[in-house]
This record gives sequence, structure tokens and C-alpha cells, in this order.
Amino acid sequence: MKTILVTGGCGFIGSNFVRLLATTTDYRIVNFDKLTYAGNLENVADIDPTRMRFIQGDICDRELVERILGEEKPWALVNFAAESHVDRSILDSTPFLHNNIGGVQALLEAVRRVGVERFLHISTDEVYGDKEGKAPSNEESGLAPSSPYSASKAAADLLCFSYRRTYGLPIVITRSSNNYGPYQFPEKLIPLLLRNGLAGLDFPVYGDGQQIRDWIHVEDNCRGLLAVLERGQLGSIYNIGTSEERTNLAVVETICRAIAAHQGVDAEQITARIRYVTDRPGHDRRYALDTSKVRNELDWAPQVDFPSGLQRTVDWYLSHVDWVGRVTSGEYRKYYESVYTQSWGKSS
Repeated sequence: MKTILVTGGCGFIGSNFVRLLATTTDYRIVNFDKLTYAGNLENVADIDPTRMRFIQGDICDRELVERILGEEKPWALVNFAAESHVDRSILDSTPFLHNNIGGVQALLEAVRRVGVERFLHISTDEVYGDKEGKAPSNEESGLAPSSPYSASKAAADLLCFSYRRTYGLPIVITRSSNNYGPYQFPEKLIPLLLRNGLAGLDFPVYGDGQQIRDWIHVEDNCRGLLAVLERGQLGSIYNIGTSEERTNLAVVETICRAIAAHQGVDAEQITARIRYVTDRPGHDRRYALDTSKVRNELDWAPQVDFPSGLQRTVDWYLSHVDWVGRVTSGEYRKYYESVYTQSWGKSS
């Protein structure tokens, strides 16, 4: 039985990937997570303990990573561990540079010394920058990150490929579009709106709400990641997305209708709580991916359409109100205030 070391396996996408490995493959999983605000052991509480070993630790701790690699001798390392929210990177970029660049460098050095057969680094479509009025990004498109977060991810991508060229490390990189689904921390758009809807709060929308994104259900993304891990060409990049575009406002309105249906009220009562707030600095208007490479080379395609995927997500959050309450206490409220009321202010 092969072992896969998953860093950040208690976060949103990481925990869903761990769940996919545990339920559809025979891999043994080593889940290595620092358990920051967005990493939660509850996210993997349903995983068969005979299939997964959990280790709490920091990817910046190279000696610990080397020791785990030596003990477990994993076939592959999949790196999800990262600071991942643009808004937080605008408030303070320091942890993003430390973890997203320094942490990746520590992983690469550990792998250079101990070795694995595959190193899958999880990146983002945001490294390509704003695609307003432009063709979707393919894997050969230039990098033009607009935020400290996306700049840190772009730097990590380049660092990975430098280790591929210099040391021959078995690097593969994926760049995915906006994920949504269960276990997503309520700082991202969809879970934040669901939390606010359940709590009777307003729905903050940046700017005019016409920013365009490609939304992919996390299960579809994880299936794509597994395909790349197992069959992707070393030294390659694979874009993963649905190639379907929606404005943020359209997503907000869809969520409002779902909440109205759940509460048995007219949708206009819910949409009346939409509040336009000052746009965040440097906000990209459009992300768009050309995903023909992963579709053609690896025969992958999304299976969850957005309406049914969003309804499944709504149902999950409605049935996990206690989870939402636990992860959004204390520090979360300070963050929410700093972003939506104090730092950037409100507009009418």
C-alpha cells in the first residue's frame, strides 16, 4: 500500500481530498497540518483511523518534515498548506510570504534530501491575474498576480519549477478556479453568505458585484487533483475548472433564493439584505481558465453542475450549524469587522 503525505489536510480542499483518498483508493494517508484558524480536525473526524495518521506540525519546520518523510517513506507529497485568503493578505502579507513561500521552500529542501516519487503543489488561477477582456489563461500564460496572496502563490510555483530544473524534483502543479462545498471556512464568499443568512445578517457584496469567477465544486476539483497526481506529466501545470463563468452578484442572488426557500419566505425579503460595500484594493474583475489540457490528457471533466452543487452546499451548512458556530467565534468576528466595516468602510 502506497502512502501519500498530505500537508494542510485539515483545511477545506485538503480535507475533501483526504476524504476522496480514504473512500475511493487504497492509499494510506499521512495528514500533516498546523491546525490554524482554517484547519480543523473535525473536518476529518469521519475518516477511518486505520487509513490516516494525523501529525500536527508546520511545513516551515524542515527538520520535522524530513523526519516524517524518513519514517513514512511516502510515494507522493501533496501540498495544500497555505495562507489562502486575499483579504487577509491585504491586511497583513507577512504570514503569506512566510508560509506560502518559506514553507514551500522547506518542503522542497526536505524532499530534495529524502525524496518522493511525486510532489504535487496546489496553486490557484489567481496567479494569472485579471483576465477582463482577455482570453482564458492556459498553462503557458504569463503570471500577473494582483494581491499579496496571489503573488506568494506565483512565487511558490516558480520556486517549485526552479527545484525541478536544478535538482530534478518530480514537480507537478495544479491551478484551480474558485472552489465551494462542505467544510469551507466562512471567510470565502459562499460560506460567508450562508452563515450570514442563517444569522439574519446582511450580505456584503464588494463593489458592484460584477466580478466574474469560475466556480468548481470541491469534489470535482479533488477528482482532478487525484488524476494529476496519478497520471499527470512531471514538470507540468494543469488548470482545473468548469469553464463556466458567473458574476459574484449572480451567486449571491442564487444563495438568497436558496435561503428564502429554506426559511419559507419570499426571496425579496432575503435579497433586500444585500449591501454593497467598498471594493477591496486591487480586486480582479475576471478569472478564466482554459482547461482543455486536463480534459484531453487525463480525461477529466467536472461532474457536479453549479445549481445542484450549490444546493448540496446549502444543505450541508444548514445541517452543520454547530460547526459554523464553533469555527466563527472570537478571532473570526475581529477579522469580519476589519474587512467589512472598519478598514474599507461601507458604501450605500
